[in-house]
Amino acid sequence: MADSHAPASSEKPGATSPAPAVTRAAAVLDALAASATGRLTLSDLSREVGIPKSSTSNLLLALEEARLISRQGAEFTLGRKLVELGAAYLGRMDEVQEFYRYCEQASVLSRETVRIAMLDGTNVIYLARYEGHPAVRLTSNIGDKMPVSLCAVGKALIARLRDHDLEEMFPDDAELPVLTPKSLRTGRELKAQLKDIREQGFAFEDEESTTGVVCLAVSVPTRGAHGPSLGLSVTALKATYTPEQGSQMVKELQELAHSLGNPMG
Repeated sequence: MADSHAPASSEKPGATSPAPAVTRAAAVLDALAASATGRLTLSDLSREVGIPKSSTSNLLLALEEARLISRQGAEFTLGRKLVELGAAYLGRMDEVQEFYRYCEQASVLSRETVRIAMLDGTNVIYLARYEGHPAVRLTSNIGDKMPVSLCAVGKALIARLRDHDLEEMFPDDAELPVLTPKSLRTGRELKAQLKDIREQGFAFEDEESTTGVVCLAVSVPTRGAHGPSLGLSVTALKATYTPEQGSQMVKELQELAHSLGNPMG
């Protein structure tokens, strides 16, 4: 899910970059990823990047030759090479490999839909998804982006931040994105919920992003000063969910989080 609430910048991509062509190429890929249809024309991309059509056309030719984008008639889409690059990145993350190994043998999580996500500003990006039987398919997939206020894993991750950072990110009167009648509306509501998350050690999302779906999540202890901020979540149908089931899910999520954050412990 693209972040549609980020403020638009008046500065053209690449204006202050040491390698403007690279920055503009990245802006093209970002624009295609954020597009509702996944397709944009030359004119669309020229406006997005803020450079003439002739320059945009040359940029698109280079990206197409590198298989980073694909042309379909008069429109352009993201290319399959990006899937290969993403798979290579994830394949080298020890945490993702351990995530799958644990889920396969866990007594409870092996039957559920479990995901690992990374904090990215005010969003999370889903890195991997384990599907138990039956899987809950109404929720986010690998590569999707979701505002932190709408998901349990996002709230579990930002609950670790310092209070003054949270105040800057989410002032009391900040308007949050809304997907369901139960979505949090303001920064004040979000920060009040974070206090409970810190006390109980996990986050609970009650139909805030998808009606009929609940989610529990924990954060993973960070590996080193520059390690990624990772979180784990498990999804269940509200109609069949019980507090007892939730306790078992949280227990295994916490075990997995400890394993990922302390591989030698």
